Amino acid sequence: MAQSAPAPGSARPTGGGHGGAWAAGGTMFAGVLLLVDGLLSVFKGITGIATDDVYAVVDNYTFAFNVTSWGWIHLVLGVILVIVGIGILRGAAWARGAGVGLAALNIIANFIWLPYQPVWAVVSIAIDAFVIWALCTDRPKEAY
Repeated sequence: MAQSAPAPGSARPTGGGHGGAWAAGGTMFAGVLLLVDGLLSVFKGITGIATDDVYAVVDNYTFAFNVTSWGWIHLVLGVILVIVGIGILRGAAWARGAGVGLAALNIIANFIWLPYQPVWAVVSIAIDAFVIWALCTDRPKEAY
């Protein structure tokens, strides 16, 4: 007995979203990475608040802030990233859009932070770029 094609407008029989299995698995991984990146930002923030001599001293930098100010920026952004990462792992609809926006904001913050901690800033930028890709390529089943 031959199976008929699904009716137009009906749900697709695939298990994942538009991006396939890689993107569906990537969304869960993006939630974990956002959680980890948020924790790293919290640690960067606590370090910047606690002491001013841990990070490199940068002279004549256009975006020069006090390291304590940077610490507060990273701490607040990190806490919000952790909350959104947990929301993505729990499947909250609001967390996907918030994750893209906050990852983009974190890329900007880490780009400006680059002279203070170049290696960790580049690592955070790469993590956030993957998070944006993963959250934008996989669409939930309800979108069909």
